[in-house]
Amino acid sequence: MTSDGAVTFWIFLLCLIASPHLQGGVAGRPDELHIGGIFPIAGKGGWQGGQACMPAARLALDDVNKQPNLLPGFKLILHSNDSECEPGLGASVMYNLLYNKPQKLMLLAGCSTVCTTVAEAAKMWNLIVLCYGASSPALSDRKRFPTLFRTHPSATVHNPTRIKLMKKFGWSRVAILQQAEEVFISTVEDLENRCMEAGVEIVTRQSFLSDPTDAVRNLRRQDARIIVGLFYVVAARRVLCEMYKQQLYGRAHVWFFIGWYEDNWYEVNLKAEGITCTVEQMRIAAEGHLTTEALMWNQNNQTTISGMTAEEFRHRLNQALIEEGYDINHDRYPEGYQEAPLAYDAVWSVALAFNKTMERLTTGKKSLRDFTYTDKEIADEIYAAMNSTQFLGVSGVVAFSSQGDRIALTQIEQMIDGKYEKLGYYDTQLDNLSWLNTEQWIGGKVPQDRTIVTHVLRTVSLPLFVCMCTISSCGIFVAFALIIFNIWNKHRRVIQSSHPVCNTIMLFGVIICLISVILLGIDGRFVSPEEYPKICQARAWLLSTGFTLAYGAMFSKVWRVHRFTTKAKTDPKKKVEPWKLYTMVSGLLSIDLVILLSWQIFDPLQRYLETFPLEDPVSTTDDIKIRPELEHCESQRNSMWLGLVYGFKGLILVFGLFLAYETRSIKVKQINDSRYVGMSIYNVVVLCLITAPVGMVIASQQDASFAFVALAVIFCCFLSMLLIFVPKVIEVIRHPKDKAESKYNPDSAISKEDEERYQKLVTENEELQRLITQKEEKIRVLRQRLVERGDAKGTELNGATGAASAAAAVATTSQPASLINSSAHATPAATLAITQDTHEHRT
Repeated sequence: MTSDGAVTFWIFLLCLIASPHLQGGVAGRPDELHIGGIFPIAGKGGWQGGQACMPAARLALDDVNKQPNLLPGFKLILHSNDSECEPGLGASVMYNLLYNKPQKLMLLAGCSTVCTTVAEAAKMWNLIVLCYGASSPALSDRKRFPTLFRTHPSATVHNPTRIKLMKKFGWSRVAILQQAEEVFISTVEDLENRCMEAGVEIVTRQSFLSDPTDAVRNLRRQDARIIVGLFYVVAARRVLCEMYKQQLYGRAHVWFFIGWYEDNWYEVNLKAEGITCTVEQMRIAAEGHLTTEALMWNQNNQTTISGMTAEEFRHRLNQALIEEGYDINHDRYPEGYQEAPLAYDAVWSVALAFNKTMERLTTGKKSLRDFTYTDKEIADEIYAAMNSTQFLGVSGVVAFSSQGDRIALTQIEQMIDGKYEKLGYYDTQLDNLSWLNTEQWIGGKVPQDRTIVTHVLRTVSLPLFVCMCTISSCGIFVAFALIIFNIWNKHRRVIQSSHPVCNTIMLFGVIICLISVILLGIDGRFVSPEEYPKICQARAWLLSTGFTLAYGAMFSKVWRVHRFTTKAKTDPKKKVEPWKLYTMVSGLLSIDLVILLSWQIFDPLQRYLETFPLEDPVSTTDDIKIRPELEHCESQRNSMWLGLVYGFKGLILVFGLFLAYETRSIKVKQINDSRYVGMSIYNVVVLCLITAPVGMVIASQQDASFAFVALAVIFCCFLSMLLIFVPKVIEVIRHPKDKAESKYNPDSAISKEDEERYQKLVTENEELQRLITQKEEKIRVLRQRLVERGDAKGTELNGATGAASAAAAVATTSQPASLINSSAHATPAATLAITQDTHEHRT
């Protein structure tokens, strides 16, 4: 059971106990008709519209009682009390009105929460309830409130108007901020249904009891721009102050407020209610908001049923309020001033309904004086009379729908320069919007319903792209020129010894890598999203195969050098078979093709967009944010495929680095540029090991990533061509007819093996010199002994014999001496040749 239902139950129970008293005789003068009035006046929350509505009702009583043809012979009397817009207190006031004499024929009530309680209970006593200030859509339920009428239109009458305005200004995204009261809850439910039908998105719905701080902050987090606010005026001041603090106002935001607030509602009671914003801040925040309200003042200067125009009624009402102490002359209007015509016309509706009922009861010889709380017949007559009531009042044409709701136009206003200006009217029955085209928007144009997010594709800087393309094109031209040079001079010894076919393969790989540099810079600036995956595939194929051809050719050379020096030392003249080099390159390329084909068939590269946080535009006042996006080439199992490619390439890079290090000092005649090939491999390995991880880290920075990868590829290509071909070009230029090779010819350099053999020959010569010296010393000693011996004959014979021996010794040592002398002046290569001849001669 709801709180209102519980209150109704206890009222019903108390009234049953007191029913003997309530059904007793009617007190008061016989020419008086009594009605009860419940006015919210002195409360601290909710709608305290009784402040202005009660004086208006008194004016209506005076005017009704002065009409000779209205309620002839009777005087209408109003008994009222303050409900403070509290349903419990309102129920107590109603009970006092019913329990205390004289008996009441009808009840007037204001404030939706009080009207809900009173109308739900009044049906038990066959009482008609007429609400002058209740807009809750829940009150339109005829089953729940069978005896309720109201001169105040339902709050749902605003919702069609709001939807109409949203369509007019192109708003399809709104937010809702509501106070947790039944009148606003039911209004929001109706608004949500209408928004759904109209295709308007409700981005968020925030509610609060008394402090709207958190709710307003949530609106800011949700980027709410068009906001419908549903709350009483006390809460509205708190919301407006929080709007100012959260900067939810100005050219980027539009607020819909309820139109029945007073014109100066945002300036009054700030200190009393603890509002921390100044009046000026409240004015700034309130500027530009829209209001929708049912027309409560007759817009035409027509004489109404009371004999007054709406302006004449306004003048009389102002005088009455001044007498009660309100500073009307300085625009200090009491709460409920806008609804005052509704209270005035409510009294007239009661009088007209009683008058019509009296005419019908006369035929049955009954009178309104005969009404009791158990007399359903007279109650039905009053209901029928009220349901058919229609007249021109100070609030406009007064008529009731089958649900007891007031049928009225809706007025749209906007606060412009601190004042409410009329923008137009909307007839919900005819779906007709009468627009005056007087709206003014801060910033000069209609605010947007959301932050317009512009998706901007980050592309490679055009000057950077052109620069890299130019360098790559130059590299491609140089590579083609070297291919022509390589083919044209293939008969030259310096070219033949370096395996020209491998060099040509390397150059083709360089060309492909340089072409891939151009593809790396082609992005959404040049191709559509549908064509971009093709660019992705081409990048992968060209860069991978180009690397394999260029690096594979160098790798095969250094591999054969390593094999040659480790297995062919016993046969220095063994030749390197070219088909083994080509087989090595073909094997590496085959592995590449298998990986790339599998990648493209089973998990092809697709266009993937990386999004970045929103950014403010550089130069614009529009409510626009920029969403940067960057294109990437990725597949579903991108990490796996990259791991395969990087693993394969990394393996041959590391192995190639090892081979280059092992053969760093080795030079073979069969591959005359192996040292330069090793140097190229060093550079390629180092750059690849740096470029791959760094490129992955800076992938989100399109210019830096492109520049880094492109320069790495270009540098590798140019350096490889420089190291391998520049010595050959210089050699061909210096010796155009293939003469003896200069110092630029790598083949003329001394290899490590030649150097070792030369050192060995030098050692042998030194040993031979030592032996010769020893022999000569022995010869000298022998000669000395021969001179000292014998007689003349013996001396002659011995001298001849010694001479023959000395001649033989000299003849024996003459050949090593010549070897020594020649070795001292010969080059290492010549010495090596002499030594080989000596060995062959001895053999």
